[in-house]
Amino acid sequence: MTGLYDFLQNNAIYIVMIIVLIVWTGIFLYLFNLDKRLKNIEKETSGDKK
Repeated sequence: MTGLYDFLQNNAIYIVMIIVLIVWTGIFLYLFNLDKRLKNIEKETSGDKK
């Protein structure tokens, strides 16, 4: 168990950076997907008006 504790203690900054990177990737993918859906909705609504 001490080996894992030492690993986490010595590499804490890298673990935090990986977690932050995963969170930012998730936010980016969510916003990208949301933008795609909004563009589809905009096309549908503009198509109805014409």
